[in-house]
Amino acid sequence: MSLSAADLHTVYSFLSNALSIDESTRKQAESALAQCENRPGFCSCLLEIIAARDSGCRDDARLLASVYFKNSISRYWRHRRDTSGISNDEKNHIRTKLLLHLREENTQIAIQLAVLVAKIARIDYPKEWPELFSILGQQLQSPDTLTSHRVFMIASQLFEFTWNLWKNDVQTILQTFSTISQSVITNSLVEHGHDLIIICERWLLCLKIIRQLIISGYPSDTTSAQEVLLVKEVCPVLLSAIQSFLPYSSFGFAVEITKFNTLYFIFSAKDMDEWHQNPENFHHDQDMVQWTERLRPCAEALYIVLFENYKDLLSPIVVSILNEAMSGSPPLETEISHAMLLKDAAYTAAGHVYYELSNFLNFSDWFQGSLSIELSNKHPNMCIIHRKIAFILGQWASEIKGDTRKLVYHALIRLLQDNDIAVKLAACRSLCYLVQDTNFSEHDFSEHLPTCWSSCFKLMEEVEEFDSKIWEESTGESLLQIQLLVALRNFVCSLGHQSSICSNLLLPILKSGINIDNPDSLNLLEDSILLLEATLSNAPSMVPQLFDFFPYLVVILERSFDYLQVATSIIEEYIIFGGIEFLNRHVSSLAKILDHIVGSVNEKGMLSTLPAIDLLVQCFPTEAPPLIAGVLQKLILICLSQQDGDHPSRTTVVTSSAAILARVLVMNTNYFAQLVSEPALQQSGFSVNQNILLALADIWVDKIDSATVIQRKIYALALCIMLTLRMPQIIDILDDILSACTGVILGGGDETTTSEDDSGGDTTSSLALNSDGIGYAGISSKDLRMRQIKDSDPIRQFSLENMLNENLKACAAFHGDASFNAAISRIHPSAFAQLQQALKM
Repeated sequence: MSLSAADLHTVYSFLSNALSIDESTRKQAESALAQCENRPGFCSCLLEIIAARDSGCRDDARLLASVYFKNSISRYWRHRRDTSGISNDEKNHIRTKLLLHLREENTQIAIQLAVLVAKIARIDYPKEWPELFSILGQQLQSPDTLTSHRVFMIASQLFEFTWNLWKNDVQTILQTFSTISQSVITNSLVEHGHDLIIICERWLLCLKIIRQLIISGYPSDTTSAQEVLLVKEVCPVLLSAIQSFLPYSSFGFAVEITKFNTLYFIFSAKDMDEWHQNPENFHHDQDMVQWTERLRPCAEALYIVLFENYKDLLSPIVVSILNEAMSGSPPLETEISHAMLLKDAAYTAAGHVYYELSNFLNFSDWFQGSLSIELSNKHPNMCIIHRKIAFILGQWASEIKGDTRKLVYHALIRLLQDNDIAVKLAACRSLCYLVQDTNFSEHDFSEHLPTCWSSCFKLMEEVEEFDSKIWEESTGESLLQIQLLVALRNFVCSLGHQSSICSNLLLPILKSGINIDNPDSLNLLEDSILLLEATLSNAPSMVPQLFDFFPYLVVILERSFDYLQVATSIIEEYIIFGGIEFLNRHVSSLAKILDHIVGSVNEKGMLSTLPAIDLLVQCFPTEAPPLIAGVLQKLILICLSQQDGDHPSRTTVVTSSAAILARVLVMNTNYFAQLVSEPALQQSGFSVNQNILLALADIWVDKIDSATVIQRKIYALALCIMLTLRMPQIIDILDDILSACTGVILGGGDETTTSEDDSGGDTTSSLALNSDGIGYAGISSKDLRMRQIKDSDPIRQFSLENMLNENLKACAAFHGDASFNAAISRIHPSAFAQLQQALKM
């Protein structure tokens, strides 16, 4: 069934739907168009839609129609066996309509139509289309430059007319250049620029046609000595034209720069409407799309490349355009005039080439003489100029120095508080550039910091496209979500102790990321755990929502030890910041997961876990040991059963485990006695007659030389306490106990003000494994709290010398003077002298 004029609306709706972003709608429309292709009248309908540029048809739909039109002509213009093709009547209609629609303003559609005319001409000329070239020749004589430009896209055989028109265009271009050279360059370029550009394009197209006709119409000189009359005619004129253009060589660049400013950089009415409808989308569309996707960013990319290669030639032109634009639009203007839009375009041009332009334009003078005055104009219409000034301040960051930099900080902070989101977003990005610049001064910026943070987070709440919202909309896009997690972690670490101000944004993302039931958990879990660690490490205090995340961590560790190192660091943070509330809430889960880890992981895993256990016992010496009895029993077994030999990692595991047990003995002696008498230990392979306390004493004596400073003191204190135990065997090891304690005292380990490196002190050195938690003041909340915990550690407050003195007296009283003195007499004289020195006897 044939298509007619009554079907135009249906075909147009198919084309519009074929451009829909909805896949289902698009596929249905494409299927419908495919079914129409071989129906009579389809090409005529498409041509009517293409020609209806003034009837409200969308340009993208017209362009798609031209593509379908070209494809249909290619398939059905010739009669084939499998199809009846296009009827002769429809062909006549199409040929006539094509020649009536030569003045197509859309270049892409014009190219499609030119290709079609040439394709049909190769088939139908001259038999079916004898009038083709006579009509084209008449159109070429039209004074309308656009019409002749379009005709030349297809009129490649009209050499004489092309040649004559080219020569006339040479004279026109030279006369225009002469006129421009005798007046203010930018005024003349604006006045003559548009027509001159079209004439220059037509002139270049004529030249290409002439070249192609000469090359294609005659044999090569390498194969023939035939004289080519056209070459004799063309070459002298070409050389003469070249000589005539040489004095105006810079005008080509001037024309191009003016073209950029007046055609590509300037905002159109459509742009302003898009800004008004959605300022945020407008900002992103204008400044963040790829240069290959839109005309304006493509022109900007070309403009920058031109400047990089012809800086000295183009810089004066841009400065002249800039000065003229500022003169035409005063700083206190309030109307959105063409002059204001030209100034905005000139600011765009100056902003993109800050490096090349800095030798021709003094930024401080420009800012104080014009930009700062424009910023003081609070009229709503000035948002156009304010947004572009924000852009300039970011682009010129490396050139802003001295006192001007302070003024720029202040200006951008004020723009962050503007009523227009597009202005705020531009100011936010430029502030980032200034902060990242090597000339950034914390001192100069510190006074603006509170206002800056509050403005930034207010902006986060206002915009649609930010991390929390992007997170929801990017479900299934794992790579994008991973980038967001990394960015958030860097953001939290940069905020340091102020990171709590972004909790509303952060916590929902964290909850989703650490949930292993999340479909994307396999891809997101690692970065989510790192983000949780950074959040806790920099938190000034524990908020209720963070307590609720601990069960997720337990589930993760129960499933796999892949993230053990960062997970144990998180456990430390819960202990530090959660305190007794954390213990009350999650003690059973904590004991369960620690018991699951200890004995199930290798030495590396133990070295990650032991600092958390040590910290737990240190912070809660009375409450924690009974709650993790199973873990402590496993540590006893590790100490008594593991042969560390020459393995440094095993030695460190045993040394650290023994230090934790020694701390329990020192801080909670009664419970420790109960712990070592548990039946589970007595039935774990040791002889019933083997005393666990004595075995641990041997470990403490043996490992004291490989322990850290604080561990050595813990060992010595534990050995001191053993002197008070009513065990006959103590006399047999008295020499070893006194030697160990004497070494610690004389070695300086008994000083209550002992200072040590964070990474080499006690078993909490896992802090050194995380270098991300650095806050604004240079130290994370976790590190600060850890230093406080270390400084208040009771072990540091104990006097080993006093305890040793007192406990030796108790030992002598229990064992009797005879046995005690006999044991003392067996000490080597030099060792006894050191004991006397240590105890000041």
